[in-house]
Parts: sequence; structure tokens; C-alpha cells
Amino acid sequence: MKKNPPSFELIETDEGLRAFAAQNAQTPWLCFDTEFVGEKRFTTLICLIQVVTPLGCYLIDSIAVKNLKPFLDLIADPAIRKVTHAGENDYRLLYLQFGVLPRNVFDIQVAAGFIGYKYPTSYAKLVEGEMQVTLDKAYAVTDWEARPFNPRQLTYALDDVLYLPELSQKIQNRLKALGRLDWAMEEISTFEQAAMYDRDPNREALMSNLMPSLKPKEQILLLRLYHWRNEEARRLNYSKEMIFPAKMMGILIRAIASGKDALLANRRLPQRTIQKHGNHFWDLFNRPATPEEQEVLGLVAGYVEEDPEHDLIMEMLHLLIRYRCNQEEISIDLVLPRGYSKN
Repeated sequence: MKKNPPSFELIETDEGLRAFAAQNAQTPWLCFDTEFVGEKRFTTLICLIQVVTPLGCYLIDSIAVKNLKPFLDLIADPAIRKVTHAGENDYRLLYLQFGVLPRNVFDIQVAAGFIGYKYPTSYAKLVEGEMQVTLDKAYAVTDWEARPFNPRQLTYALDDVLYLPELSQKIQNRLKALGRLDWAMEEISTFEQAAMYDRDPNREALMSNLMPSLKPKEQILLLRLYHWRNEEARRLNYSKEMIFPAKMMGILIRAIASGKDALLANRRLPQRTIQKHGNHFWDLFNRPATPEEQEVLGLVAGYVEEDPEHDLIMEMLHLLIRYRCNQEEISIDLVLPRGYSKN
């Protein structure tokens, strides 16, 4: 049965947030979620923070509130259990923008993977499966940056945290009954580690399908193009794809090998970008590689000769692990995370 919309406090001032933090300084637990806008910008804009504690329900207008430190202090407080669903994205935003690492966390999405749910499973499916409640999806895609808020919009936002306290308790009880609470907590503890959110600045280039097919000089250019794109996006606060689409990287690299003029002659490349940055791209292509860049190239996976017998053995092992996970009702994606290679 769906809960009736509860009363809540909308916090729109720094003073209001300080009062909220003082009231909840000794709370044993805090459930929260964030609504944000990341499209067409480099720095994701946190628009709303939904919070439930034993003292009540709160909606923090994180655009109107200029100093989020009182809330961030609660996130970092090891005495307060933080409860989330798919909290990795929320914690990543807080870490990258404010340098805050969470302490004492429990994530329902991860925990559910140890009691028979697939990983990842949506919040709506967990609420429906554990509490027989169907959530309203009318505001699943909405402009959280717009003000003033629509009252129904706020009710929808509150639903994202309203069921977390009871849902958390239900899942923890089942984990304890199965003797798996420690397993779940060990997996969830990675949310408290900076390594979870730190990104290798060369990751995009190294993960590109284009990289292994390029010659060394072209590989260096690809590294540099991704760095240039990232810095431009940061400087202008535009999305990286708005600066230069990733699908154009290969076209640019193939064209530039024929000379600087070939860039302007290539109809498939965005000409405004080439006119503005063509000389810089040419310099990136011709500048000698640094020792650091040469070291990065050493991480590029080289050609691996096919071994049908090895591939067959790895496939069999993968199926055995999947079978055991199915028997034990543990999500395969927690044992072999996405991106795992069977080869």
C-alpha cells in the first residue's frame, strides 16, 4: 500500500540547512538521494537533496542553498548510518565536487544482489517486490533545475527516499537470516574509498576501441585529444561531446596524417572546430611524445593471438560461476562485474 504524502520541510537557505544539521547531529541513520542535471555541462548540477531521518522528511534546494557543508558533515560522520539506493553516483558527485567521502554506508541496490535480486535492480522494482507498492513514474524525467517547484514534483522526489528506512531493515533482516550481511557490507564498503571515484585521466583514451588499431604517433594524438577535450569542457562547463564528439576522433586522426590542410578539406569534421583549433591539433600531432605518454602507451593492450581452447575453458568457468550464483541467489554481476572479460 502506497504511503500518503508526508509533511516535509523544504530547506532553501543556509540558515535552514544549519538548523537541519543541528537537529539531526545525533541521528542514528539518514536516508538520502539527489536529483541532478548533467546534460550539456561538464560539472553536474545538484538540484535537490531528499532526506529522511527519524525526525522527519526534508527537501534541500541545493541551488538556493549556497553552503552545503552542514549536510556534507553528516555524510562524513561515521556515527550516522547513510542509507541509499544506487548511492555510488550520489557519493561520486559529493566527492568530486566537495572532496567528501561517506562513512558508515548501506546501499540497498548492492545489498539486494545478495538476496536474489539482479544487480543492478531499480528502486521501483525493489519497493514493489518487498513492499507491494507501485511508485508513480510521472516525473522520472523532469527539469529539476526549474524553479519554482511543482508540488507533485516534490512528492515524486520524496518517494525516492520515503521507503528507504523500511526497505533497508527488511533487506538487512534477510541478509542476517542468510548469513550474508558481512558479504554485503564488504562490497558496500568500497563506497567509502576514494579509489571508487578517482578516474585515470587517460581512461577514456585507453578504453577507446580505436586505440589498439592506431600507430604509436596516432595513439599519442588520441591521448592528447581526449585531454584537450576534457580541459575545454571544464573551462566552458560544456559536456565533452559538445566540445568534440568522440566518434570524430578517428576521422580527425586519419585526416591529419595527410597534413593540416586535410583537416579543413574533410567534410565529415565540424569545420568551426577545425578552423578554431586546427593549428593546435597539428601541434598536438607533431609534438614529440613525453616519457609519461610513452609509459601510458605501454598500458595499451596489444594483439593477442586467438586460442580456441583457452577461450572454451574460460567460457565453461564463466557458466559454472553463473550456475552457482543462480543456485545461491546471488547476482552474477556482483561476482563478475560488468566489463569483466571471459578471455
